[in-house]
Amino acid sequence: MAKGESGEHALATNRKAFFHYEVLERAEAGIVLVGTEVKSIRAGGLEFKDAYVDPRGGELLLVGCRIAPYSHGNLMNHSPDRARKLLLHKREIAKLGTRATERGLTILPLRAYLKNGRVKVEIGLARGKRAHDKREAIKKKDQEREARQEMSRRNR
Repeated sequence: MAKGESGEHALATNRKAFFHYEVLERAEAGIVLVGTEVKSIRAGGLEFKDAYVDPRGGELLLVGCRIAPYSHGNLMNHSPDRARKLLLHKREIAKLGTRATERGLTILPLRAYLKNGRVKVEIGLARGKRAHDKREAIKKKDQEREARQEMSRRNR
């Protein structure tokens, strides 16, 4: 959990999204949360595994995102797997919704962070990578890691 320059505090990132998808466009969205969800998120209970954004009826819904039940919650604890509404301007929702209907494009959550005490989600319009693109990404990461290791050996 790193503290950024602009008062942002990272809560969770969707690392698999960057491996499986090529992110074309990004946007910041607020998220509608209830009761104990914010406390659970601050405690590290947010998972983006298999999460995506679904445009329905002029709204964007975050589906498949799991917020673990708050450990000190009571009977009124939240449902961990419910769909959550994202807050954006109408024109942004319309723009992302129409672009997402294009062939092969989807909207994914990329990371969640606190900004001025509010939970924000960075979403991205993404296109799925092909297998050869993934192999190239793995090869590039391996080369960068080997270069870093060689530099650290030289600096000893």
